[in-house]
Amino acid sequence: MSDWLEDRSALVVGAGSGIGRAVVDAFVTEGARVAVLERDPHKCATLTAELPDVVVTTGDAATRLANERAVAAAVDAFGGLDILVNCVGIFDFYRSIEDLDADIVDDAFDEMFHTNVKSHLHSVKAALPQLHRSSHPVVVLTESTSSYYPGRGGVLYVASKFAVRGLVTALAHDLAPDIRVNAVAPGGTVGTDLRGMATLGSAQRSVTDMPTRRAELADRVPLCVALSAEDHAWGYVFLASDRARGITGEVVHSDGGMRVAAPRKRQ
Repeated sequence: MSDWLEDRSALVVGAGSGIGRAVVDAFVTEGARVAVLERDPHKCATLTAELPDVVVTTGDAATRLANERAVAAAVDAFGGLDILVNCVGIFDFYRSIEDLDADIVDDAFDEMFHTNVKSHLHSVKAALPQLHRSSHPVVVLTESTSSYYPGRGGVLYVASKFAVRGLVTALAHDLAPDIRVNAVAPGGTVGTDLRGMATLGSAQRSVTDMPTRRAELADRVPLCVALSAEDHAWGYVFLASDRARGITGEVVHSDGGMRVAAPRKRQ
């Protein structure tokens, strides 16, 4: 343990599994006091059982009320809030515009942006009063390789992740010099419970259900690695720490090197 986040208080939104849970574990390892907001009550129960010192709030991160309750719980427990992380997201399993029926476009768009974009806005807005009181305020949002490259998701997912990329830029501009705002852009990840969309009939489907996913992820990036949630979590630790105190409006690309070579085409 290096204690990069010693005595810092953090709220991790979307922390029940995958990257969010890995961020919680890494933050605790690095000395942070951690609160979480998670929608799934079963995942909340697991967090409470395995990490009894973590403050758990159950609620929908795409709503104002849930975010405000989670911030209040963190402040009640820790006396303030220094770090906000948002890892919320759903996936469209590569649905192209040609395969998206016109009669569900409205509902599918609303579901995707409600979860992948509005949750980030609500979490930041709810945390702002406390972050302004902190001497080390930091926001770290979750982009994706889909924020930069086509083909890493369908039309709705890619559009939503480009929107999060825009949020990071706008928030970093608006909140400087008081609050640093950065992002991590993970590549495809093994062992995460990223789910589909109700409007596309895939809400119960997880990317972990794809049997050849590990090999496909390793095959499409220059480093030939299939990265885990734990691999991505240390980017959040760095950006949340004082080691990154001169960085805002930037992104850690934990994606196996997609920027140095053309991505291999998905089969």
